[in-house]
Amino acid sequence: MIMYGLSTCPVCQRARKTLEGHGKTIEFRDVRADPLSEAELTELINEFGDRLVDRTSSDYRGLTDWLKASEADAQIAAKPKVMMRPVIQNGDAWHLGWTEKVEAALLAD
Repeated sequence: MIMYGLSTCPVCQRARKTLEGHGKTIEFRDVRADPLSEAELTELINEFGDRLVDRTSSDYRGLTDWLKASEADAQIAAKPKVMMRPVIQNGDAWHLGWTEKVEAALLAD
């Protein structure tokens, strides 16, 4: 299982702790320290579309008007912190965020 997020993100930390506490092996990737490649970002955009950008964050509000009008991939490439977190890949299945539904799906495996 691969988790994409930020090492300082409390939601990512909670998700990781929960999954590891249930015996899941997590490969964590901090997207700020190790940015997504263009191909990886394209794959995530194809999976989640504009939902991949957290438009409620202060980081998003801090983007220039030009970037706000840009596509999601340009926004995330310019400021990785605007990516909705965590993004979890479990085999062929992708999950966005850490909700009860995501938690249940990942702990059921």
